[in-house]
This record gives sequence, C-alpha cells and structure tokens, in this order.
Amino acid sequence: MEKYLNAGLSPQERAEDLLSKLSLEEKMGQVNCLFPRKDNWEELVRSAEYGIGQVSTLNIRKLKSLEEAAKWQRKIQKMVMESSPHHIPAVFHMEGLCGPFIQDSVSLPSGIGRGSAWDPELEEKLGQIVSRQELSCGITQVLAPVLDITRDSRMGRQSETYGEDPTLAAAMGSAYVKGVQEGETAGRKAESVAKHFLGFHNSQGGIHGANCDIPERLLNEVYGKPFQAAITEAELRGIMPCYSSINGEPLSSSHKMLTGLLRDEMGFDGVCAADYGAVGNVFHVQKVGESVTEAGLMCMEAGMDVEMQNCMGFNEELKTWFQTGKADVEILNRAVRRVLEAKFRMGIFEHPFALEEEKLRNTFYDDEDRNVLLKAALESLILLKNNGVLPFKREIRKIAVVGCHARNARCFFGGYTHISMMEAVHAVANSIAGMKSGDVEGKEMLTVPGTQIQSDETEEFDAVLKQQKPGCNNLLEELRRSLPNTEICYSYGYPIAGDDLSHIDEALETVKSADLVIMTLGGKNGSCSVASMGEGVDGTNINLPCCQETFIKRASELGKPMIGVHFDGRPISSDVADRYLDAILEAWNPAEMGAEAVVKVLLGDYNPGGKLPLTVARGVGQIPIYYNHPNGSAYHQGESIGFKNYVDMPHTPRYYFGFGLSYTTFEYSGLKIDNKAVNPNEQISIEMTLKNTGSRAGDEIVQLYFRDCYASTTRPVKELAGFKRVTLEPGEEKRVRFLMKASQTAFLDRNMKWKVEKGEFEIQIGSSSEEIYLCDTVSITKEAWVNGRDRGFCAESIVM
Repeated sequence: MEKYLNAGLSPQERAEDLLSKLSLEEKMGQVNCLFPRKDNWEELVRSAEYGIGQVSTLNIRKLKSLEEAAKWQRKIQKMVMESSPHHIPAVFHMEGLCGPFIQDSVSLPSGIGRGSAWDPELEEKLGQIVSRQELSCGITQVLAPVLDITRDSRMGRQSETYGEDPTLAAAMGSAYVKGVQEGETAGRKAESVAKHFLGFHNSQGGIHGANCDIPERLLNEVYGKPFQAAITEAELRGIMPCYSSINGEPLSSSHKMLTGLLRDEMGFDGVCAADYGAVGNVFHVQKVGESVTEAGLMCMEAGMDVEMQNCMGFNEELKTWFQTGKADVEILNRAVRRVLEAKFRMGIFEHPFALEEEKLRNTFYDDEDRNVLLKAALESLILLKNNGVLPFKREIRKIAVVGCHARNARCFFGGYTHISMMEAVHAVANSIAGMKSGDVEGKEMLTVPGTQIQSDETEEFDAVLKQQKPGCNNLLEELRRSLPNTEICYSYGYPIAGDDLSHIDEALETVKSADLVIMTLGGKNGSCSVASMGEGVDGTNINLPCCQETFIKRASELGKPMIGVHFDGRPISSDVADRYLDAILEAWNPAEMGAEAVVKVLLGDYNPGGKLPLTVARGVGQIPIYYNHPNGSAYHQGESIGFKNYVDMPHTPRYYFGFGLSYTTFEYSGLKIDNKAVNPNEQISIEMTLKNTGSRAGDEIVQLYFRDCYASTTRPVKELAGFKRVTLEPGEEKRVRFLMKASQTAFLDRNMKWKVEKGEFEIQIGSSSEEIYLCDTVSITKEAWVNGRDRGFCAESIVM
C-alpha cells in the first residue's frame, strides 16, 4: 500500500508522501477550482485532466431533488478521480451561512437574526444540521460562518453578520464552527471556512468591496477578535479573505495579513480559499501586479492556497514560471500540502461520494430539525416597542393586515438562503461578486415603482417558493390558520421601497373597520437586482421608505391600535414608526418557520426575548455609531467638548446595543464577586440573581460588561465580557455565574503588544449596554504581556 493511502497515518504524513509523487501539472490542479454549470459541467470536468482541488456546488441550487444533487456530486467526483493520475478526490464546497443550497435542505434565519438570539448552544446545533446535510451529499467544505463586524447599515451585507460586537461574534461564530466541524457523517468530516477576513464591513461609504483604511488596533482588537476566537477555541480550518484593499494592499495578495497576521500571529494552520473572482480582482480591479499571472503569484506567495471559482491567476503561465524557476516551486508546494492535508482530514480519500437512496434520505432528514429551526426563528425576534397592545387576544373580532410582505413568504428568506440564491437566477442584473447575471440577462426589468429595484411580484419568483418550501405559510395564511374565528382582511398598501402611494387609499378603507392593524414593514434582503439590500446592493437610506412612513401617518389618524412587523437585513429605523406605532417587532428574515414564530409572539404563545446585536442609528448621518466607542467619543463626546447633540439630531442612537423588551419583567440582584483582586493569569468569578417578577414565562439575556477605568491608551467606554440567555417561569429566580478571564481585558499597548494592564475595572451587569442594574469593581494587581491567541474571548456562563 502507498503510504498516502494508509488511513492510520496522520494527514500531515499522508500529504507529504503524496506531494512527493505529484507532477507539476497535478500540483497546479490542486490549487484550482471547477465551476460547473448546467450546460458545461461534463466538458469542464474533462478539461481537468490532472485532477482538481475544488468543485463549486453553487448550481446545485437549480436541481429539483435531493437525489439529483447527490447524483451530480457522485458523477463529477468520479470523473475528477478518474482524470487524476493519483485518483485524488476534489473538495466540494457550498455556502452554509443560512443553510445548504439543496432541495429539501434547512433554511436558517439570517446571521443578524441569530446574533439577536445570543444563544451559542443553539448556534452550534444549527451548524451541526448544516454540516450533516452537506456531508451526506459529499460536500465537505462549508463556507460559513460570517465573522465580520458591522458598524454600517448602509452596507447591503449587514444581515450576514452576528452584529457589531466582537465578543458576541466570537462566541456565536466559534459555536457555529464547532457545530460544523465536530461531527462525522458517512465517514466524512466537514471543515468550516470563515469569512470575510478581515475588516470587510469597514469599507468606505458602506460600499461592498471598497477600500478600507483601518488602524492596527481596530483591525486586531475588534475585527480580528472573532477570527482569533474561532481559531483558538474551535480549531477553525478554513479562511476566506475579503475583496477589499486594507491599508493599501488587497487582502488576497497581502503577505502581511494572510501570513504575518493570520498564520504567524493568530496560529491558523488550515486552508485559505479565495472568494469568487478575488485573485483576478487583484489585477483587473485593484490594478496590482503587472499581469494577472503576477497577481496570482503574489496571492499564492501571500498565503492563498486555492483560487475560486475559475482559474485566473493560478494559470498555465504561472505553472511555466514554477517549471523554469522564475517562481519558487516551494510556494506552490506549500499551498498543495495544505490542500492535501485538508482532504485527508476530511476523509474524502476513503469516502469521496455522496450517499445514495435510503442511506441518503435517512441521514439528510431528521424530524428534530424543524424544532431547532422554530427555536431559532423565535429567539431571533426582538420586541422594540410595546405600549400594551401585545400580545393581543384571540377573541379580537377583525384584523386589518397591510403590506406586501404579509402575503409573500419569500420575505422570510434573506441573502444567502437557497431561495434567495435561486431568485438570483431570475434577476436581470447581477450584484454577486464573481458571478454573471442569471438566465434572464437582457430581459426587460419590471421595477418597483420609483426605484431601480426589480420587482419580485411575478410568476417565476413565486415558483421558487413552491418548489423549495411548498408548505411554508406566509404571515397572512398563518394568522388565518391560528385565528379561525377572527375576520382577517388584507390590503397590499405599499411595496418594499420607493414612493408609490397608489394603494394607500384602498388599504385605509380596510383599516377603518378593523379592531387592530398589523403592518408588515421593511425592504427586500436578497440577491442582485431583485433586492433592496444584499451582496453588492448597498444604500444611503437606512430608514423606512417614504411609502411605508406615509401610510403609517395616514393610518394613525384613524385611531386604531397599530403593530409593525419589520422584515429586512438591517434594523428598523423610523421616527414615524417610533411615534405612531403601538408596537414594533423586529423579525429580520426568520426563514421557513418565520410565520409560525411571528404569530406565536403576536398572540403571546411565546414571549420574545431577543436583543439587538447592534446599535441602531437614527439616520445615515450618525454612521458609524456603536456602543463600545472610545472614551470621549460618540454620545459621550459632549461630556467635555462641544454640545451633547448634533444641531439636527441627538448623538444617542435610536436603540442601544443589547436592547429588547419582554412581556414580563425581570429583577437583577445579589451581585457577588469572589475575587476582587486577581493576577493577569487568573479569572474573576461573578454571580448574580435573576428573577422573573412578571406573570409570564420568558427569556432574559443577562449581559456582562467591563470598563477599564483608566488605561495607558484610549479604551472603549465599556466592552461586552459575557452573556447568558436564561429562561424563567413567573416568580422563578436563578443564580447566574460568569467566569471571566482577566486576559479578556488585554489590549494592544503603545508598542503594539497584547497587554493585561494592572488597575481598576468596573464590572457592570444589565439587560442592555445602557440598562445597567448591578455594578462593582475589581482590580488586576500587576501587568503582563500575553500571546494574543491565548487571551480570553468571552466569559463562561453557568445557570446554577
């Protein structure tokens, strides 16, 4: 037996042996990727005559059954292995942010919705489900989670993130990575590819892929923290760099970032995979390198291991450079070694093919998945306002439901869901990086009135939902199902964007005779020209559109109780909604269980407990606004310099980070800190009592913050240190303990070294970053310098 075929040896030993046997042509195959389309895949696979490293599975999205998807993988894998002189299987990769792109697969709430749940245990379960389903179809690389930090609601991809806070993103992202990577299905193990390394959402103007100028402290302390946590705590195996240039270098070709920071400092030892088209962008878009081949060499030398989705820079000319010695072949060997190690770790040499028939179905489907998805949808919902109108009684006589979202279940599915990516096939104009328009390129576009957004209110888009989620109710259908004795009248009212008021009068007539009004609000978080936000779909207006605010004002004159349910990828922000609506429920994009989850909250069958994972700006002029701003800045700037507010708007946000209401009340008491003076290598034990003082069961998210009272550099006004979602029955109380490592306070000192500084720290516990109920102080008794990869990231939390 060849050494590399011995499964008893380590992936490193097997990879080293196989690498020594490969020709230059075979090595170049391993750093490249195939992108099969419906019309070209057989010819394309045949062209990979020396094997291939990766296969994109994006167009599995078009296949109509699970069995077709698995068969597609088996056929391509067989052809790849037959063409490879050493029968090396390909890694098949697929997105995983909101679930697989496979018929009958799960669809998850958007990242920002799951960030609103503040529930790492649940996030790990979601990662396990996605991993199991993709592995059963032979897909071993999951392109998720998104570990970006967002501070700008203009950017269309805000919904993909866990929010603005690096501690929350570190905990949630690490949990998802563990869920993806910890199990085994059909002899295979999946590897998570976190994205988009690094600082992607700090782009100028909130524009997708634009240049980023990010100081080193901000880059490492904030944008780097979730990635470091995933590497340290979850053994993250994959990284996808962002499209942007950071401080003058495209990330994809930056040796400083991909080797110096990512590998040498952070300790990452997995595969670095290019985002689609990113290597070509270095030359064609960012104008770096004298040729696309030189740009390709720069990327590989920087630490990029695989070019996706098509060959641009890792090309035949680059192969010649390695052959002639113009480029050092050890650069190529290093990349191939990493690719091969991953393949051996994944188990695809022994188990290269998707499951078949009964084994496939028994593995892919699990009845428990539905319960997990419902919990994810429920926990993502945030009650932002309630003057007592919610929950409403089932005995209500007549309800008016207004808004285009109410009759369209596709509003539950945000960007990077299977439904959204299939809608992109019918988009006239493309905005997804590295991709072309769908099957309707050149077709005249029907737009939402007064906008350049393509209307999705056509037959082909409805067919997407019928194919993928035929049993998914829209909100209107779920309300009628849940309230059979209530008259529920619907009126379109207004679209997702623009200033079309032509349907308002008709909707107002519907409202006049109703006892309660439910308005669905927001835009379309999705893909390409059919969306008002999404990848490459950015905006300068972060508030509700004119048509929706106009209706709210007009409807308020009728004196009816009014509830707003908001669906979108950025949070609701509206002076009009705040003023006139009696209740506001932030629903984000809750996916396939969305209708049931929303109705359960409206009726009080479930008590909402979600909290905002980001600070909500009043308007675009406040951006960036975030709770953990430096001392003397943002809404604390007026304490010493200038006025407390803008001349036309407060400095304070519309809603604070961590905010969310409940149908019950909670009491915080009994703060106890066991060790109020600790060394840098010790941990602080913090306990408190949480009591449900209301009449309903409910969840509260206890939030632990710390403030460095005085430091040697400018520090944030406060930082999240830990959190715990706690469920309590009426009158029930529980003790919550946090174990916070002193090294969580570490920061980059004046010499850019990670320092745990001695001094006094204020410990704060509350229900949001602004609603603090318990405070005390602790001291770190001496200073120490630590390895950044070994510091604390999020306090351990225990319900006692």
